[in-house]
Amino acid sequence: MADQTINVPQLLLIILLGGLAIRYFYFGAAAEGTGGSNVGRTSAHNVRAREADVETVQQMFPQVPRRSIMWDLQRNGGNVAATTERVLSGRGLETPPPSFQPPLPVQSAPVSTATSNSTSKPLQPDLITRYNLRDKIGSEQEFNEDGQRKGWSQNKGERQVLMQRRKEEMILAARRKMEAKVKAEGSLAKPGI
Repeated sequence: MADQTINVPQLLLIILLGGLAIRYFYFGAAAEGTGGSNVGRTSAHNVRAREADVETVQQMFPQVPRRSIMWDLQRNGGNVAATTERVLSGRGLETPPPSFQPPLPVQSAPVSTATSNSTSKPLQPDLITRYNLRDKIGSEQEFNEDGQRKGWSQNKGERQVLMQRRKEEMILAARRKMEAKVKAEGSLAKPGI
């Protein structure tokens, strides 16, 4: 009678009780609220992280409503890549239901109204400043006049120079287009005064 064996139902009972004990000891305190300050800190951190994710997607796609971004991030578990892919694929984001109430952003300290405007959005340099194109704004030069090759070069340095020139050309072309648009809107507004 020294042969004692454990049968399958006993083994399953031991595993179940072990899992419940581990869950109670490691996760029970946060669920019961005994670690209230820790739980509050974690949820505030999660809200800030979610706000950062929303801000990231909003910077990439300013035409997409912020509420739709929040709804999509909540639905897919905060996956920024999935939300970005959904917008890029042309499917667009679903409009959130009227019952969806996004969480309010958490402020760490009260800020006066005079400084809240300057701290609400960090100052990002524009593309002209970021890529040092101030000296090229006035000159209406075209980059293709340099006699650059139409094909793709085998030299890595030449390819980098070519790509840099194309990037600068695109930035300056976008600036010229935006300036023309602003002038056109300004000229339409003046006669109606």
